[in-house]
Amino acid sequence: MVFLYYVLAASVIIVDQLTKWLVVKNMELGERVVIADPYLALLSHRNKGAAWGMLQGQMWLFYIVTVIVIIGILYFFHKESKDHPLLSVSLMLLLGGAIGNFIDRLWRKEVVDFADVLIPIINYDFPIFNVADAALTFGVILMIIHVLLDEKKNKKKVS
Repeated sequence: MVFLYYVLAASVIIVDQLTKWLVVKNMELGERVVIADPYLALLSHRNKGAAWGMLQGQMWLFYIVTVIVIIGILYFFHKESKDHPLLSVSLMLLLGGAIGNFIDRLWRKEVVDFADVLIPIINYDFPIFNVADAALTFGVILMIIHVLLDEKKNKKKVS
């Protein structure tokens, strides 16, 4: 079963790198292709920082932090996620996302972003992101759900 979770992480990495490669090979930097105006577009963008462009150019910091995060995810996966499929999925999404962006930082010295989304309900232009970023976001959301469900389950045991 552990193998299937690693397949999930590998799938995230493969899809992430494939989509980034397609953007780099087929779009000029700054080029925008509208998919569903005004809500969704592809925008060839590069980020030399962290989320939302923070810490621009601090590659050494990203290398160190990412290696620590990957080790932590692997340790936690093997020590704590047994019999917790939701936690296992969340950790593998986090692993795939972390490695996907780490590959960009190692080889390109920047992260390729391309998904440009407008959230109409609040008229918010979400920061441009990629598949790895989406996997990281969903991984965190699933981990929060796991923690909440686990907490609820533990409260019932105590009662």
